[in-house]
Amino acid sequence: MIPAIKIENLIFRYGKEPLFNELNLNIGPGLYGLLGKNGAGKSTLLKIISGQLYPHSGSCRTMGEDPTRRSPSLLSKVYYLPEDIQVPEIKGDRYVSLNSPFYPDFDKESFDRALKLFEVPGRKNLNTLSYGQKKKFLISFAMATRCPLLLLDEPTNGLDIPSKSQFRQVAASMDLETQAMIISTHQVRDMEMLIDPIIIVDKGKIILNKSMEQILNNYHLVLQENEPLPGEALYWEKVLGGYSVVKEGPTEEGKTMDLEFLFNLVINKGGIS
Repeated sequence: MIPAIKIENLIFRYGKEPLFNELNLNIGPGLYGLLGKNGAGKSTLLKIISGQLYPHSGSCRTMGEDPTRRSPSLLSKVYYLPEDIQVPEIKGDRYVSLNSPFYPDFDKESFDRALKLFEVPGRKNLNTLSYGQKKKFLISFAMATRCPLLLLDEPTNGLDIPSKSQFRQVAASMDLETQAMIISTHQVRDMEMLIDPIIIVDKGKIILNKSMEQILNNYHLVLQENEPLPGEALYWEKVLGGYSVVKEGPTEEGKTMDLEFLFNLVINKGGIS
């Protein structure tokens, strides 16, 4: 099977300073979370993958093709939803009739179900909708394309709490055997029960690209009353009631890893094995 994304030794810079310095990344089917600090290049990486920005050196292959060529065959397989959305001044059903033919696997029934779940009117002028409704309309369209590769940049920004729960339901409907989705987000708590594997980018490189199963096989999180002794913990933070501590060794069955804590651990250590 051709990887959804294969990046090798990629260098990209704004001005003279490289944002990515020999970055490498392989992605197959799955629902990936792309995490990183502000300015780490998450949005830039999605634009490189979708062919909107060109690397200065190295290579990026998206669905087996060079995304910079923006070929119709590739564009029909990739859907990119930016953080800052714009909609035309047309009705929702007209938008669908104009744009769905570009995606051969578009599923109108799936689109209608998502709109109903989000409680978004499908026949109103899109420019009259609230920001959150516009975003939910475009999320519904993105999922209904059934593209092999979906790139969503901060999809839950601008959504209220019920809508974030609804988004998780819609995103969970994807086919993990044939589709790859990358969700770039700062809203770690919103995505905690959804994204897996986890990708973390920092200082120009991918410092983590692992499934939660791989992580939980090697590390566990415990709450203890006393501050860890030197060498006792891989990473720890002071919390209400004691100390949250990460130690080496597998996680007990039925327990999990706090995603925000995992992010802080990986950034602090510059990666984990």
